[in-house]
Amino acid sequence: KPAIPGCQLAISRNGITIFSKAYGMADLEHAVPLTTTAVTEAGSVSKQFTAATILLLEQQGKLSLDDDVHKYIPELPDYGFTITLRNMMQHTSGLKDWGSVAAITGWPRSSKTYNNTDALQIISRQKTLNHPPGEEYLYSNSNYNLFAIIVERLSGKSLADFSQEYLFKPAGMTHTEWRNDFRKVVRNRAIAYSTKNFMYYTDMPNENVYGNGGLLTTAEDLLAWNNYYLSGKLGQPSLLPQQLATSKFNNGSMGNYGAGLRVDSVLGRKIITHSGATASYRANLDYFPDLGLSIAWLSNSSEFDRAAKPVATSIRNLLVKD
Repeated sequence: KPAIPGCQLAISRNGITIFSKAYGMADLEHAVPLTTTAVTEAGSVSKQFTAATILLLEQQGKLSLDDDVHKYIPELPDYGFTITLRNMMQHTSGLKDWGSVAAITGWPRSSKTYNNTDALQIISRQKTLNHPPGEEYLYSNSNYNLFAIIVERLSGKSLADFSQEYLFKPAGMTHTEWRNDFRKVVRNRAIAYSTKNFMYYTDMPNENVYGNGGLLTTAEDLLAWNNYYLSGKLGQPSLLPQQLATSKFNNGSMGNYGAGLRVDSVLGRKIITHSGATASYRANLDYFPDLGLSIAWLSNSSEFDRAAKPVATSIRNLLVKD
């Protein structure tokens, strides 16, 4: 078989792993196979972890989701509106995506080693919002980079350290950490690849921004996370209702985005889901409540974007019948 990048697929039913397998290569230059313990990146699947830390801080009495973000990030301009942390969590804040702004300047993400301080500087220089808060859903990574900064300002710990203590260790996510220093040596990390003219090229997220993405993990660890929070173990009392809560837009219609989670329905069934993409890493994490079914998929190649139907969708369609 040709040496090509691959993926991890892990599936659980009612909290019990029933399938876990890895395919392809983790490192083409050194001919290292991709294994079930190889670490890749989860892209925006990471957002639910950042949101969970904000909910924990609320439970600890250090903030409220109804607070104006200016209380914690005074660097932001006065837009003439109250932007709540809930608006940010559910992507209704109107804050512009800092990476899109950076790209306009000619320095897109991964072309410079951006960090969360850089993101804050770009966000705080935007004099207008995309829309009034609560008016519509418009996905913006800026919301979650600001959350990482808020966690550090209120807890005195980096998001990486706070997550390790309150999320990863309790959930048994033994191969998971944040990529808050891309130069750090990460044991068993799979390299990400893109293709051009039928050749492979490394395509890594050479940046230190995180919270919006940047979770280094495995498919099996993502199953452990689903089992942990969906069984009500995050927070005392359980924060699960807050994680799944959605809000009405200003016009009264209901949104479907909760705490870094899409709460929706596909194939005639309820689903809690999120996808992710950073550089050439790809990710997807599904949970079907009425089936007790979790599906975690991670890949170190953007090739899967070229399929007529995304691979994660094909897997979902194979396992779940309408």
